[in-house]
Amino acid sequence: MTGLPFLFANPALLAALIALPVIWWLLRMTPPKPAAEVFPPLRILASVLKREETPSKSPWWLTLLRMLMAAAVILAIADPVVNPRQNTLATGGPLAIVVDNSWATATDWEQRVDAVSTLIDDAEARDLAVSIAFTGDRQHDATPGSAATARNRLAAAAPIPLAVDRAQAIAALKTAFEGTNPGTLAFVSDGIEAADQKTMAALADVGAAELRVVEADGSRTVALTDTSNGSTGMSVTATRLRKDGALTLPIVAYDTRGRAIADGQIAFASGEGVAKGSIEAPFELRNDFARIGIENAATAGSVHLLDDGFRRRRVALLSGEARDLSQPLLSPLYYINRALTPYADLVEPHETDLAVAIPELLEQKPSVLIMADIGRLPEEIYPKLSKWIDNGGMLIRFAGPRLAAAPADDPLVPVTLRQGERALGGALSWSEPQPLADYPGNSPFAGMARPTDVLVKRQVLAEPTSDLAERTWASLADGTPLVTTSAHGAGRIILFHVSAEATWSNLPISGDFVEMLRRSVQLSRGGGVANEGKAQQQTLAPYRLLNADGVLVAETGNARPLDVIPGKVPVATPENPPGLYGSEDGFTALNLLPRNAELQPIDMTAAGAHTAQQLAGSESWSLKPALFTLALLLLLVDALIVLFMGGAFSRLRAAKAMTAVLLLAASAFLVSPPDSLADDSRPEDAAILERLDTTHLAYVVTGESEVDRLSERGLTGLTDFLTYRTTLEPGTPVGLDITKDELSFYPIIYWPVSASAPMPSPQAVSRIDAYMRAGGTVLFDTRDQFSSLGASSGGTSPNTERLQAILANLDIPPLEPVPTDHVLTKAFYLLANFPGRYTGSPLWIEAQLDNREEPSNRPARSGDGVTPIMITGNDFAGAWAVDANGVALLPTVPPDEMQREYAFRSGVNIMMYMLTGNYKADQVHVPALLERLGQ
Repeated sequence: MTGLPFLFANPALLAALIALPVIWWLLRMTPPKPAAEVFPPLRILASVLKREETPSKSPWWLTLLRMLMAAAVILAIADPVVNPRQNTLATGGPLAIVVDNSWATATDWEQRVDAVSTLIDDAEARDLAVSIAFTGDRQHDATPGSAATARNRLAAAAPIPLAVDRAQAIAALKTAFEGTNPGTLAFVSDGIEAADQKTMAALADVGAAELRVVEADGSRTVALTDTSNGSTGMSVTATRLRKDGALTLPIVAYDTRGRAIADGQIAFASGEGVAKGSIEAPFELRNDFARIGIENAATAGSVHLLDDGFRRRRVALLSGEARDLSQPLLSPLYYINRALTPYADLVEPHETDLAVAIPELLEQKPSVLIMADIGRLPEEIYPKLSKWIDNGGMLIRFAGPRLAAAPADDPLVPVTLRQGERALGGALSWSEPQPLADYPGNSPFAGMARPTDVLVKRQVLAEPTSDLAERTWASLADGTPLVTTSAHGAGRIILFHVSAEATWSNLPISGDFVEMLRRSVQLSRGGGVANEGKAQQQTLAPYRLLNADGVLVAETGNARPLDVIPGKVPVATPENPPGLYGSEDGFTALNLLPRNAELQPIDMTAAGAHTAQQLAGSESWSLKPALFTLALLLLLVDALIVLFMGGAFSRLRAAKAMTAVLLLAASAFLVSPPDSLADDSRPEDAAILERLDTTHLAYVVTGESEVDRLSERGLTGLTDFLTYRTTLEPGTPVGLDITKDELSFYPIIYWPVSASAPMPSPQAVSRIDAYMRAGGTVLFDTRDQFSSLGASSGGTSPNTERLQAILANLDIPPLEPVPTDHVLTKAFYLLANFPGRYTGSPLWIEAQLDNREEPSNRPARSGDGVTPIMITGNDFAGAWAVDANGVALLPTVPPDEMQREYAFRSGVNIMMYMLTGNYKADQVHVPALLERLGQ
């Protein structure tokens, strides 16, 4: 009966089927039970007249039902077996079994155990020794032994969360047989070809009389190999073993507590072995992902563990300079945005006031705060920012003119800086731009090739200290630091000693800038060794390990600590199985398969002649329980029919359900109040609209009546002069309370500095700083005719000292007197100086990038070239001040009406410069200017 898919264990009992016709005849001759009738006299008399009737026979369909019941009992006793197992083991030698117990066998391990148990039973029935080897074991003992020993080893075996090493198992098998050949070699395979191993050729080389391969279908053998946290979702890469047919798999993201918090899917096209899917989720939710898994696939390969390195950082950006939308390449944040957008979620403040913007950003819980060319911060911000860094935040700063002019004792820089900056051609300068040196070993940039095309021509210098080398992550060829760092509590401060745009160096437009920023931001995880930012080799203890079912367990077994080597991706091995290595405070995820791994099936053609057998359908099972169950059901049906025919159900009466419907009536009168239109306008709206519609000159109200009167009359005089001499027709001058009035309506604010006036509050100074940062300009006038703000202490006027106190709280760039070729000298009139009531004091403005260069070679500047600050001591308002009749209120010093004329012209140039920026610096105006100069 070899090869039959169906047979009877007791075929002799089928002879009882001959008795079925006899049973049929007996059942047909049995009359049904007589029906019971009520005793009515008249009916008895009527029945007397009837002729005698014989009992009726059993209905044919009831007889057929009973015949089927009898046949089911006979067939059940005969014990039919589907797919009966046949013992076909070769008897020329012991049975050798090689069992794959890799991660891919976790889902059908019980089936594999049953298949191996069947082989062991067959060997025991033929009195054959059994040799069994598991390819996932570290040690192999393939010596042939008894069937009982093989069963014990099989019971102790379990899947492992690793790929298998069949070469060692097959070598142990050859050694165990010592030149003899096994009769049957059964290979219970997971279907996956190991790297650089020709499995079937090695098995055929064992020399067994019969080679039998037992494997599963393999259609659900799928593994996750990579994840990428993008800007809108998590991208997940998977590989599968069988490529025939399309396949769609649901994937789920779990948090640290194992709760499913997001899902997505991966779709394989027909013939495709690698596919990508995505899990769309908000940024905050994606940062809670702890692992990604394939739904209903409990294997170590179907899980991809995540650590802080996979989390997408939130990076807050701040700039010390107003963004110029017409020249985005000059924005300090432009290249930072381009470099970090693929790797981080970037947020920027809605306010330019640093006292408001920084707390607003910190409330969004960023991992990193990047400040580009910000020198001074409001005093109340330093404690908040320091506390955020101590709690694990990372502050990355970029140099620039403002940082170079900032005090050297800034607590939020990693090293002590020298005042000023080092420029090409300056006192502390190089003869030519400097390239970068090789990155040191303690730097996260270690392993990156030194860029040969990056040159630096300007930088801020660090004071030499004993620990400067330890704090340096990158340096120039001459040894001066380019990137420095220091740890503060659980956080870190990083300083790039060049600007964030391409004026100081071409680093921001190189590919190395992207990688340097990415690596720096990746160090901002919340704790763990990566938080230290060190690139030297580290050893991490096993914290949680992944078992074969894809579950993290605390049992670490014999796992060894993981060695993290810079530039080398760790690989899962028996000594370092997949899991989390580190501690509760921080860990590194080690996954089963490396990136870009692809599952490949075993090439069965290399083995030659062999027998293939599937796990599914290899089990034999009996139909006896099903037939007995069928017979019992037929017996119950027969019993119900007999009861019905006997009238047992005629006396049952159906109960009538009574339902009562309750009607609830309620009357409600909804009285709506009459509609009315609310007047949402506020009293100050009209003034705001008027100031937006017309340009106004503004001045700071100091609180001193005489100073404020002269400021108001001075700006009135300049307004009349502008109306008379230009096409600009400003409105009435406006006095501002800088503590509460909106400042953004005005292109320039005139501030007469008075030592006797109250010192402005830090909040007011912060608002002025935000106004300047947003593109506005403040004209400070000390009215004391001093030509230098930093002269000897004995020559400094009280007004200048007050101005110095105000500027100490402002983040201002380096200053210089107006150059002879500056736009201010030719914005409307051609001017050589800028007198007011006094003459001799220069007009100080923001220093240009490099005054040593020729004007034609100077690069364009952000903010359309408008300086955020002007300082003079010439008392502009005193020269401009007129009464209601247009008569000057104060004389010039020395008395000279042409000086007053030039003072008004200075005011006109300042206003035109404020409204048009560096427009007059365009080459199109050069011929006209040369013609004017020639006249």
